[in-house]
Amino acid sequence: MNDKIKTLKEEIAKNIQEVKDEVNLNVLKAKYLSKKGEIGELSSYLKELPYEEKKSFGMMLNELKQEVTNLFEEKKKNIEEAILNKKLASENIDITLPATKIELGKPNILEKLIEEIESVLMSMGYDVVDGPEIEEDKFNFEMLNIPKGHPARDAQDTFYVKDEEYLLRSQTSPVQVRTMLQANGDKPIRMICPGKTYRRDDDDATHSHQFMQIEGLVVDKDISLSDLKGTIDIVVKKLFGESIETRFRPSYYQFTEPSVEVDISCFNCKGKGCNICKQTGWITVAGAGIVHPNVLRNGGYDPNVWSGFAFGFGAERLAMLKYDIKDCRTFYNNDLRENKIFDREEPTND
Repeated sequence: MNDKIKTLKEEIAKNIQEVKDEVNLNVLKAKYLSKKGEIGELSSYLKELPYEEKKSFGMMLNELKQEVTNLFEEKKKNIEEAILNKKLASENIDITLPATKIELGKPNILEKLIEEIESVLMSMGYDVVDGPEIEEDKFNFEMLNIPKGHPARDAQDTFYVKDEEYLLRSQTSPVQVRTMLQANGDKPIRMICPGKTYRRDDDDATHSHQFMQIEGLVVDKDISLSDLKGTIDIVVKKLFGESIETRFRPSYYQFTEPSVEVDISCFNCKGKGCNICKQTGWITVAGAGIVHPNVLRNGGYDPNVWSGFAFGFGAERLAMLKYDIKDCRTFYNNDLRENKIFDREEPTND
């Protein structure tokens, strides 16, 4: 039996040495090491041996399996190395060839504009704050002085997601309320809350069911409209040029009193009248006002002690004006040919 094992080992070693590829190696491995292979068949002799010889024969058989397994693994490794070396030899790289040009992407134009506004306001002491996009009705409407049944809700067709108590936020104003509540009604606040908002609107050149708002809130003592106008003035001059002027027109929002529409002098015609400003010389860019006393109370602030102002820009609106973009869907379009418009240099407004 020992001679049979020795002969089989020599046979296997010779056959493995002659194999040139991995396919034939696997065939050979199955011939010897599979359950019904030649080494496996040797196990059938165990039952024929005397009890005192079974142990020694079993040990010899296990050693044979291990040695043969090692031979196959070593041969497989040698074949793989040979294949790799052959491949490397046939794929020499000419380092004198010019490199493949890789086009670099550009920052999203809306994110770029938001970061520009954030930078201006952060230099004035504002914090950038974020909040949930799936919001509670009480934060999105009720605590902003828009109770259930109020007609102002009709102007914000909303995506409700659960029993009309949770919705995709229709504005970033809920972040302002959450910030006031966290301040416990006894700390000044300067914050900006840019982010996505959602309304059930038909998508066209100037409307989208999803859009970016940039809202700001200041709460302190003795805040007035002059503080608001000075803040807005700094932001729009940074965006459109130092020659830009701002004006306020009376308006109505449920969460501010008084409320104003913010206009800027047309950067294209310098106030003379053109197609951009619809021949008026002015362009509306934001809504704003002094925070309503009810909103202050809901946020935990005593309106007899504290006051504040709030403002809100539409990022798409500002970007369309600044970069002369005619269709807001361009911001979300995957057509790279249209997005080439974002690659150009910053516009010069002065």
